[in-house]
Amino acid sequence: MQFQDLLAYKKFFALAMKIYHVSKSFLKEEKYSLTDQVRRSSRSVSANIAEAYRKRRYPENSETQTWLEFALECNYLDKDSYQEFFNESEEVGKLLNYMNNNPLKFGSENFTAN
Repeated sequence: MQFQDLLAYKKFFALAMKIYHVSKSFLKEEKYSLTDQVRRSSRSVSANIAEAYRKRRYPENSETQTWLEFALECNYLDKDSYQEFFNESEEVGKLLNYMNNNPLKFGSENFTAN
């Protein structure tokens, strides 16, 4: 199961997207205060759910993947770019996990990716 399959993640991601669309109508004066804050805080919850769920593997990637998903849904990325970046982040995550599980191969007994 991926973190994207979690009901809490799905519901909060959907809520964050609703907030994003509604906040487009906020006053221009609010762009760098209320609009920015409400968008960042709503997206942060989804990212934290993803990060907490996958913490035992490679948390850096789940957070990045969440932000990529938001970029896709906000139409900042096309589907092909999203998939390319997502796949590359999976590859990097596997490398981080390998490094974390094999610290002596990377010159440190105390290395942790967390």
